[in-house]
Amino acid sequence: MNTDALRDPVKTLLVTGSSGLIGSEVVAGFSADGWAVHGVDNNMRADFFGPQGDTRWNLQRLKETHPAFQHHEVDIRNRAAVVELLKTVKPDAVVHTAAQPSHDLAASRPFDDFDVNAVGTLNLLEATRLACAESPFVHMSTNKVYGDAPNEIALKELETRWDYADAAYDDGIRETFRIDQSKHSLFGASKVAADVMVQEYGRYFGMGTCCLRGGCLTGPNHSGVELHGFLSYLIKCNLEGRTYRVFGYKGKQVRDNIHSHDVVAFMKRFIDAPRKGEVYNLGGGRANSVSILEAFRLISEISGKEMKHEYVDQNRQGDHICYISNLDKLKAHYPGWDITKSLRQTFVEIHEAWCRRKG
Repeated sequence: MNTDALRDPVKTLLVTGSSGLIGSEVVAGFSADGWAVHGVDNNMRADFFGPQGDTRWNLQRLKETHPAFQHHEVDIRNRAAVVELLKTVKPDAVVHTAAQPSHDLAASRPFDDFDVNAVGTLNLLEATRLACAESPFVHMSTNKVYGDAPNEIALKELETRWDYADAAYDDGIRETFRIDQSKHSLFGASKVAADVMVQEYGRYFGMGTCCLRGGCLTGPNHSGVELHGFLSYLIKCNLEGRTYRVFGYKGKQVRDNIHSHDVVAFMKRFIDAPRKGEVYNLGGGRANSVSILEAFRLISEISGKEMKHEYVDQNRQGDHICYISNLDKLKAHYPGWDITKSLRQTFVEIHEAWCRRKG
């Protein structure tokens, strides 16, 4: 008997932004599960952020670690190329992580920001619908779709952080929080357009789609820069003895950090049991929340180095003062998923990764 004929056919995944933080973790995680993984990445991060944002090192790492991984140098703004790629690969699932991720850069390059974030997402959605409409589509959205409306929540000032004064938000912000009538930054607005379109392809066309409204996504393979990648960049500054600039809010602004490993673990669960047009707030939750001041203290404990910083008495436009993701809906729909990487463990892994890259 030919036992090969009895084996399940290999499933194929297409992941955009495959050389970035989440994308590369997707490549590794699904490759380990036996998927044939195709990555799409044209290193726009280097164009956006210069040499420090370059992700070619990560692409090379993926090729060396996962020999079966196939890389495609495709710009998601190129509609014809995206349609042709989806027709050729016909993936069993699509994970879309490619994006222009910076508030500040979006303001100086608004067309590039919108074309990558909004138009690029539409290109991928329509190409997926034409080639493989039954394939689940996971979109890496952002909590910035809520704009600065979370800043309207009553806050209390503690010694090292801001926190919610309203008990209704003790467990964080839910998916029902409004997304309009607030300042988003142009980046946030382009991500809103993408987020709503992903929902619409689920609701209107009946496709299995979800938007993951990420908190601070982080991990050891992040090429953090000042304009994006707060935790990775902060730890890099500590390692190199560089001065970290704190923008407003007394350095007490809070983010919930989620390790890329836990992000990918949720994506796998959604792809196994997709829903139509769903949205999930995906962050570290209260247990993995940290202020900038608290992050300074924690990395100093880990590295043994003092954190050099300077204060700029001007917050970034649209910046959240305190943002913690409520994970109740996500856990209710996918009860097998939970945070596995603690805040301290995440700090240690990022610090060790920067040490390795520094050589």
